[in-house]
Amino acid sequence: MQRNIIWVLAAGLALSSTSCKKFLDEKSMTKLDESAVFGDVNLVESSLKGAYAKWKDIRTDEQGLIMMMGTDETQQGAFQMKSDPNKGAFDRFDGNLNSTLNHIANQWNIRWPVVNEAARIVRGMSKLNPAAGTLEAKLLGEASFIRGFLDFQLAMYWGEIPIRDLDREAELGTRRQPLKDVWAFIIADLQRAADNCPKTNDPGRATSGAAWAMLGKAYMSAPVSTGLRDFSKAAACFEKMMGDYTLVAYKDLWDYNTPNTRESILEFQYSYIYPNNNKIQFQIGSRAVQSYFGDGCYYSGYDKIVPTKYAYSSVDSGGVWEPGDQRRYEAIRYDFTYYGETPTLDNIKWEDLGPDHDELLPHVKKYEDFRTDKHTDFKVNNMWNSGKNIPVLRLADIKLCYAECLNELGRTAEAMTVVNEVRTRAWGGVLPEERKWKGMSADAFRTAIMDERMRELFAEDWRKIDLLRTGKFIQLVKARNKWTAQSGTIKDFNLLLPIPDTEMRLNEDLKPSDQNPGYN
Repeated sequence: MQRNIIWVLAAGLALSSTSCKKFLDEKSMTKLDESAVFGDVNLVESSLKGAYAKWKDIRTDEQGLIMMMGTDETQQGAFQMKSDPNKGAFDRFDGNLNSTLNHIANQWNIRWPVVNEAARIVRGMSKLNPAAGTLEAKLLGEASFIRGFLDFQLAMYWGEIPIRDLDREAELGTRRQPLKDVWAFIIADLQRAADNCPKTNDPGRATSGAAWAMLGKAYMSAPVSTGLRDFSKAAACFEKMMGDYTLVAYKDLWDYNTPNTRESILEFQYSYIYPNNNKIQFQIGSRAVQSYFGDGCYYSGYDKIVPTKYAYSSVDSGGVWEPGDQRRYEAIRYDFTYYGETPTLDNIKWEDLGPDHDELLPHVKKYEDFRTDKHTDFKVNNMWNSGKNIPVLRLADIKLCYAECLNELGRTAEAMTVVNEVRTRAWGGVLPEERKWKGMSADAFRTAIMDERMRELFAEDWRKIDLLRTGKFIQLVKARNKWTAQSGTIKDFNLLLPIPDTEMRLNEDLKPSDQNPGYN
């Protein structure tokens, strides 16, 4: 992380480095010194709000979709694959997926400034030993949650990572730490968050419910080799918070008129008003629609990611969707007719994609924002300004996680009952008898729950983590991702991403042998 020092100093990164020591000894021109900051909780609150803002930015525009590429659920559009072979490596898993790929470096780099700012707050507030329920304890809990959440992602994607415990900086440096230590640190952060975050909070900020949910996810996701995977502890975490939330009509989750529903545990807050928009629609919409109707059609876009055939097809066509499941048409757009007119590929035939044209095949629908359409009174007239909230954690996800834990604990009948609660909502409140889960073996449940999570959480940025933690990444991506299957180059080492080359070269605590296997 030394390579990030200059541009993240303002975010509070304070790494020791021989080559940068003189620079770091200079007084920051953009931040008060630490003693001044942590002597004033209002300044700490401002710092925490800045961390939230930077974290939320991770989910915007193209960078918010990178980790959804290369799964069995979503893949890049055909034109994207042809026009940018380097980024195409996220789906092909070919030689372009290497340590020099700037999209990988960006995903690494955008998380560390937030981790480091959270680490500063954790250290500052911990020194106060705050009493439960105080503002200082709340700040400690929320900062711990942010660091724990982002470390969770970093560890899932890269494996061993540095541990940003500033009280142990001389000991730890910026070396990658053993997986067991990394996951113990994540679990400790999320436990601290659960103990200190408030039960209710401003929208977009962490609560004790969010912390218990993520702590449960950490216990069920920690690699088996660490000895920390514990489905019993995960289930207990989920039980502590599920009763505080309620499933709502599925369509209400994607209606900008009903943000932060009773199902929402944590969602990032956006708006169609610049600069608080998320720009997601530009990335997920159709280029054929854009060429036909212009930017003022709310489902125009650029085909950056599209559903895989498995993710948009019905069961009888070899896909995931069952008859009557109302989630299908809320999650995925199949019909591109716009005010009575149906677009064609005529305007984009110059792409010469042949049978690969996918601009009018099904697209991601969840994040479409009609407020940006030229037929509304909002006067936005550009899908670029999409600004619906993006869910981070919600009850249905946690119920399905809880059901997985019950199944692993030998309580498969109870697990099916929990899944049927989620499926009942999916069928509008009355689940047909033939659609109820019953009589499954534990193994059959493990297979079925992965499809159920795809149906429920399609394009919500959990799929890659689900595939990795269950050990099904290579198998299912190879079978269902069109570009992965065509390339035939995915390898076992692709379970992890390479540490960016710039980090390897500029971080004095890393040696060439520290690179993830397969990427040397």
